[in-house]
Amino acid sequence: MGGGLFGFDISSMSGVLATSAYTNYFHVNGGYLQGAITGSMAGGSFFGTLASSFIADRMSRKTAIQIAAVIWIIGSIFQTAANGIALLVFGRVVAGMGAGIASAMVPVYQAEIAPKEIRGRVVSLQQFAITVGILVQYFIQYGSSFVDGGAKNPNQSTMAFRIPWGIQIFPATLLAVGMFFVPYSPRWLAGQDRWEEAIRVLANLHGNGDIGHPKVLAQYREIEEAMTFEREVGDSAFKALTQPRMINRVILSVSIQMWSQLCGMNVMMYYIVYMMQAAGVHNLLLTASIQYILNVALTLPAILFIDTWGRRPSLLYGALSMMVLLFVVAALEGIYGVPNPRTDPSLDHISWLIIDNPPVSRAIVACSYLFVCTFAVTWGPTSWTYASEIFPTGIRAKAVSLATASNWAWNCALAFAVPTLFQKINWRMYIVFAVFNMCALVQVWLTVRETKGKTLEEMEEVFESGRPAWAGVSRGSRLDRLQRDIAEGTVKVRLSGRRYEEL
Repeated sequence: MGGGLFGFDISSMSGVLATSAYTNYFHVNGGYLQGAITGSMAGGSFFGTLASSFIADRMSRKTAIQIAAVIWIIGSIFQTAANGIALLVFGRVVAGMGAGIASAMVPVYQAEIAPKEIRGRVVSLQQFAITVGILVQYFIQYGSSFVDGGAKNPNQSTMAFRIPWGIQIFPATLLAVGMFFVPYSPRWLAGQDRWEEAIRVLANLHGNGDIGHPKVLAQYREIEEAMTFEREVGDSAFKALTQPRMINRVILSVSIQMWSQLCGMNVMMYYIVYMMQAAGVHNLLLTASIQYILNVALTLPAILFIDTWGRRPSLLYGALSMMVLLFVVAALEGIYGVPNPRTDPSLDHISWLIIDNPPVSRAIVACSYLFVCTFAVTWGPTSWTYASEIFPTGIRAKAVSLATASNWAWNCALAFAVPTLFQKINWRMYIVFAVFNMCALVQVWLTVRETKGKTLEEMEEVFESGRPAWAGVSRGSRLDRLQRDIAEGTVKVRLSGRRYEEL
């Protein structure tokens, strides 16, 4: 549900842009004003993300997610009741703050409760929920567009956009209530010195309720040692993010979230209607809906296999494939497109068109579909997983909030800039995003280390090994060896004093 709020955010404008109800009521038709309206939610999300770590560290990850849901509900009410652009933007900013908190803390919570063997799958559910939220919201908007005879009716009722914006209240309500029935993060509990609660949660998550299970005891010891080390080096404040052993990880996580936006995916999500119009596609909403379905469907393989094929290959192959597809779209539009002759007022916000060339239009649509499929399998889930797992517990919420803030900052900038880019540089915009993917490819090759199969407490070894990123990491996990030693009796863990003894 938390990821679903992010998805509802991304898709909250795409389906209403082509309706007469929206354009006539708010008197918006592309350009800077539409960019500002669309980007206002991402702007709110940016500030919500920055605030999220303060809430999560003091009140728990669980409570932070509940607060995010309540804020989203308030923002959705304002949007639904909007009587002008000012109230609409205010509602989107408020809702965006809720989405920002949720988008930062949901992957942190997932990473902290998941076993290492399936951590990638669990955190990838965030991306799956985002894609489902995008799809559901889009189809709600698609259905609402038929109010009063359809999107082209100049007298279409405002219910065409109020219905989809109002429905956003219900998933947030389910999230706020549902979080009462899930446990606190055991690592957050340990950080608060609530060790008895932490061990009970670990037992319920990993040992079928058995506190003496070797896996539970092994994780307990790993967490306790990591906490002790963090407190000795003072890793709990924002200044810890600037220390030499952390700054590279911070830059890496911020960059990955930045590239996940600059790769061009959210251009496809926010302004797919504009892209299809430029390509000469006539059934805009239906053609675009296929893209949203593919986005959901192709996220499933990533959930199933991210812990098998790893994080690094996903990012490498994803950046390469998206770069090629964007260059192809740019070439098709640059060669076969023409300047907009301005014969259709509904296309005045686009400066370059494919006219009466169905094969080229279909090729562009196909490339957009392949692009979305590539992102869904690679960068979509991996960007959330990687940022949430590479930091120590004491600064994880702070670091992930900064990384997610990067995501939202670029999300906001693109939402504001893309309508103008469609007008000013048209097909050349795809070259810009292709070059961004090229830069991402280089950085991933040089700096991204594989983390699959490692516990959160083993990330120190992964990043401080001294080996270059492309050389890989050692196989196996320290947790598995410790679990085996506990099962064989060569290591004992005494819970009462939170200490262990080696025999």
